[in-house]
Amino acid sequence: MEDDRDTRRLMKKKLLVIVVAGLPGAGKSIVGEVAERIGYIRLVMGDVVRGEAQKRGLKPTREVLSMIARDLRERYGDAVIAERLVTKISVLFEEKEGGLKIIIDGVRSLSEVKCFQENIIHRVTRNSSIKILAIHASPRTRYHRLIARGRGDDPKNWEEFCRRDFEELSLGLGDVIALADYMIINENKDLEALKKEIEDVLIKIEREESFEDTSFSRN
Repeated sequence: MEDDRDTRRLMKKKLLVIVVAGLPGAGKSIVGEVAERIGYIRLVMGDVVRGEAQKRGLKPTREVLSMIARDLRERYGDAVIAERLVTKISVLFEEKEGGLKIIIDGVRSLSEVKCFQENIIHRVTRNSSIKILAIHASPRTRYHRLIARGRGDDPKNWEEFCRRDFEELSLGLGDVIALADYMIINENKDLEALKKEIEDVLIKIEREESFEDTSFSRN
């Protein structure tokens, strides 16, 4: 009887997953920050690779993380990182009372998107919706942002920047961006205007996917 009640409870709950795609410097992290502020749980695909580096006792440099990501894909398939996140989403969904909103940062291929679409429905809940949100900016704009940011794994010059872009695109990121359900152009906007646009788009997605009712919590 208790198992039946748990099953009915899970069937009533809703799950919204928004997959964010964009080239380095486009603004994915800002999307994640805004989403967290309005009640989303943020999952970063790169954290799976960083966790694997820690298990292997390796320093998480960009070169090491790229090597580990390639190794994981060669061993377990192109969607291995997405598959591991599906397992985490399943646990989060079971633990959460009411609806659950998740934003995923760092998808790079259609095989990963397909993994989310198929496995979330079959392994987590059929009462779910998975949407792609792309954020885009021109190469020059992204380059100057990354140089100004100066993070350890950011490119140091234009050649490094272009090489990184081509690496990302070779994985299939361009296909994901091209097939996005929603698109934000992050060009010539101040930070507050961008955050407002991101929040408006996220709320629009919730409305269009009928995630506004009382079974869906904003906090």
